[in-house]
Amino acid sequence: MTELRVKRFNELIKIELGKIIFDFLDVKPGVLVTVTRVITAPDLFSAAIFISVYPDSKANETFNKLNRLVYQIQQLLNKKLKVRPVPKIIFKRDINPEEAARVEELLKNINE
Repeated sequence: MTELRVKRFNELIKIELGKIIFDFLDVKPGVLVTVTRVITAPDLFSAAIFISVYPDSKANETFNKLNRLVYQIQQLLNKKLKVRPVPKIIFKRDINPEEAARVEELLKNINE
C-alpha cells in the first residue's frame, strides 16, 4: 500500500472505532475515552489502536473493559469496513497526553 493509502486507512479505522467505542463501551460519567491514533501493520493483519483515557485513574478499568469486549468490537468493525482483511485490533495505552500535561506543569512551575 502507498503511504497516502495507509494514512487514509488508519484514519478510517480511527473514525469507525471511535464511533463504535462511544456507542458500545459503557463508561462512567466524567470519563473521556479517545482513540488518538492507529498504526496498521504493513501486511494489514493487525492494527495497534492507541487509546487515551481521562482521568488517568480510570485507565486500568477502561482497558479491562476494552479487552473483555474486544471480540464484539472487532465484529462491529468488520461489519462497518468494506475491506478484506479487516485488521485484528490490539488496544494500547497512549501516554502522550499524560506526558504533555506533565511537561506543561513543569513549565508552569518554572515560570512561577
